[in-house]
Amino acid sequence: MMKAEPKKTEVVLAEGLARSGLRPTCQRSAVYGVLASSTDHPSAEEVFLRSRKVLRTISLATVYNCLETLTDCGLVRAVHRDRQPTRYCANHSEHAHFHDESGEVSDIPLSPEAVKYITSLLPEGYAADSFELSYRGRAPRKKESNPLS
Repeated sequence: MMKAEPKKTEVVLAEGLARSGLRPTCQRSAVYGVLASSTDHPSAEEVFLRSRKVLRTISLATVYNCLETLTDCGLVRAVHRDRQPTRYCANHSEHAHFHDESGEVSDIPLSPEAVKYITSLLPEGYAADSFELSYRGRAPRKKESNPLS
């Protein structure tokens, strides 16, 4: 996911909250702005630390409340893995998540054809509003440049 443009982020936030009868607050804007500009699927504590750079007075409890609201409104996905802390994703495109054994989470884009196929696997009469697809394993390691070579 690429970093979202600030103006577009504000519009997406306002429209998403309005669909649920809510309004944007400076706290919700700070938290959503952090998530919209992140590609690393931060935990609540990481969102809190990043949000404090934008809004010094925000508390951890407020961040948790904002994350719950944003998740309930469909603006953010909660990404769960076993007993690890919940991570958050504001990528609105169709995608799966890859959980690396190191704890990192990456987005894997899904084509419209892949989404159509996944949806076609439902038994007759079933209708899914959404789905979550996760992979677990090892991602290729980034090669570090060796200054001695």
